[in-house]
Amino acid sequence: MEEATVVETNDGTVSVASAFAAHQQAVKDRDHAFLTKAVEEAYRGVECGDGGPFGAVVVRNDEVVVSCHNMVLKNTDPTAHAEVTAIREVIKERLSLHCSRSFLLACKKLQQVELSDCEIYASCEPCPMCFGAIHLSRIKRLVYGAKAEAAIAIGFDDFIADALRGTGFYQKAHLEIKRADGNGAAIAEQVFEKTKAKFQMY
Repeated sequence: MEEATVVETNDGTVSVASAFAAHQQAVKDRDHAFLTKAVEEAYRGVECGDGGPFGAVVVRNDEVVVSCHNMVLKNTDPTAHAEVTAIREVIKERLSLHCSRSFLLACKKLQQVELSDCEIYASCEPCPMCFGAIHLSRIKRLVYGAKAEAAIAIGFDDFIADALRGTGFYQKAHLEIKRADGNGAAIAEQVFEKTKAKFQMY
């Protein structure tokens, strides 16, 4: 619940001023900053030849935990999309750096690693595989920039996404999903136009 402040005006009337607008702007600015990092990763991935123009950033408590890009070509792994790579890196980091050996073994045995305290920012709307990984890792919030159509327009496959369209697949997830608006969406969509000449997957 947001706080409200009672303000007495010069003529003696009382009004309620809310911090809601300021809070909304702060969230928008925060989202834009992290989405910009994801877009930078998308460019980086193409420039170094690792994979397609997709980037992802995992955030916990307003700090970047990991920033990754598509690694499909470098790893010769069709599942090494930016979002999946980022999730793998966060889980690896948590298991190796922040856990005792016994906890690490328990996590592996029980397979109960989750990222419910994290958010993910993706330069583009996640494909069904990445969306599934986000859902299964229990990430609480997804913010993406470009719509999938921007990737499809330069030749990326939409077969699975097309098959799932209208099935309620995305609506059943228990996470907040937000598409960036304004400048955030625009800079994310520009990635595809600016990199299409440099990137050839096949």
